[in-house]
Amino acid sequence: MLLNSPVTRSIFNSFKQTICRLFSIHKTSPKLRRTNKRILTGLILGWLCISFSFGFSQLIGTFKGNTSVAATTIVPPFYTQSSHIVDSTGKVILLRGINWFGMEVETHAPHGLWVRDYKQMLGHIKSLGYNLIRLPYSVEALQSSQISGIDFSIGANIELYEKTPLEVMDLIIQEAEKQGLLILLDSHCLKDGHISELWYGDGFTEKDWVDTWILLAKRYKNQLNVIGADLKNEPHGSASWGTDYTSTDWRLAAQKAGDKILQVNPNWLIVVEGVEKNVPNQRQHGYFWGANLEGVREYPIHLKKPHKLVYSPHEYGGAKVSWFQDAAFPKNLYQRWEIGFHYIATKRIAPILVGEFGGYHVDSKSKEGIWHRKFVDYIKQNNLSFAYWCWNPNSKGTGGILQDDWQTVNAPKQALLSKILS
Repeated sequence: MLLNSPVTRSIFNSFKQTICRLFSIHKTSPKLRRTNKRILTGLILGWLCISFSFGFSQLIGTFKGNTSVAATTIVPPFYTQSSHIVDSTGKVILLRGINWFGMEVETHAPHGLWVRDYKQMLGHIKSLGYNLIRLPYSVEALQSSQISGIDFSIGANIELYEKTPLEVMDLIIQEAEKQGLLILLDSHCLKDGHISELWYGDGFTEKDWVDTWILLAKRYKNQLNVIGADLKNEPHGSASWGTDYTSTDWRLAAQKAGDKILQVNPNWLIVVEGVEKNVPNQRQHGYFWGANLEGVREYPIHLKKPHKLVYSPHEYGGAKVSWFQDAAFPKNLYQRWEIGFHYIATKRIAPILVGEFGGYHVDSKSKEGIWHRKFVDYIKQNNLSFAYWCWNPNSKGTGGILQDDWQTVNAPKQALLSKILS
């Protein structure tokens, strides 16, 4: 055992000799020396047991330390309690995430690896204060054996050479754990690069979608930094909520898939996005894909393990959205967010994790910039978890935290987000 190792014995003997000298045991009688040495030996042994026990627990929790921005220790797996996400000790936690995409498009690997090593990327993300990566993938990618978009000539990413997309995912997750980062897996697409309206289509069946989740749930069951499943990215179009049409009711599909995942991996959170429209009695219109969670009010999801459910809206700005043209802008934003999703937390139905939000502008004059600032303030005021879109500079319509060189940070964006990273 640990206490019987040569190193431990050496430390123990040296420490004991020092104590003996400090207490001048050699000056006492032989009988008294023997008694005092026994007492000191017991004290030292007790001290070492406590010290090594503490050190071992610290070793076990390497990825846990400083994974929240407030430098508190968070211990997976996670659960839900009212409107909060809590860790296994019952502590309320906040997820401060970033999306890093690429595995859901034809490259089948996170982007930017033609410039930098994946370990550097993860370390950079961690250093900026994020504790979570939402990692998108496509079902097509995980059925493939090919990756691209990695420049091995730069002397980096050698571990990824000749790996399958699934093996690349393994390595990203393992390195994230070493660097103290959590992973939320995101079924972003079925077919590479195309976000389907429903959880099936584009040549893939519902079974393909569920089977991929079961594969991942089993594969990462003992990988504690993988915290959950964002079941389907941005249901939209014909997707509905609360209609009871099994072919389109996203609520029913999410409930069924969530229960199946938790049967094989009870540790995960089940993260469910909203829809775009087709919600009975909805009060607002013009939602972005995945943003409409009004249906939860009358038609909540009922998992067999209810303390694993998190709802996840997506929120974007842009000059073309109707509520930007409202005379009440930006004061109308808060009511819109409350009706669209935040009532779920207000009424303590379940926690909210904003799975995506982002944009090019963060200034105080443009409408997108004003929206951006207001939404960050809203997240801060309501202690919401989030995953910002995105790390990549090559995101059309939003840009990213990194500039086009994949090295330099977009300082104004990061400065804005620093308000919710501390």
